[in-house]
Amino acid sequence: MIVCVAVIGHQNNPLYIQSFTEADDALKLHHIVHCSLDVVEERVNNPKKSGPTLNETFLGLLYPTENYKVYGYLTNTKVKFILVTTDLDVRDADVRNFFRRFHAAYVDAVSNPFHVPGKKITSKTFAERVSNIVKSFGLSSAS
Repeated sequence: MIVCVAVIGHQNNPLYIQSFTEADDALKLHHIVHCSLDVVEERVNNPKKSGPTLNETFLGLLYPTENYKVYGYLTNTKVKFILVTTDLDVRDADVRNFFRRFHAAYVDAVSNPFHVPGKKITSKTFAERVSNIVKSFGLSSAS
């Protein structure tokens, strides 16, 4: 189950963070997302040590905790997508598909002429699409 998704700008500023749990966990999930940025920076700056090539946008599993797994994705414009899940046996194909759909929703949201680049994403349509993508991720991983 996905518990949190985030879009982080190229200057590590949060553009969108949505948690899908009770309010008590929201602060902890924001902390997990913030900590994952260090791992993303390490992988981007040291590509030989971490595995993925510079052309690879999917960063894979950033790190596991005892309750969560954190995955990362980096766009060509250095915008980072973070996914936090409680499912400890997630397939990479499902996560790649999630990020592909999430990236498409993000592109549509920032292509809006009323969106100011580098500012928080406040689009209700984007939030609904993200929610639908998260719901479908849970269904596809169960089958």
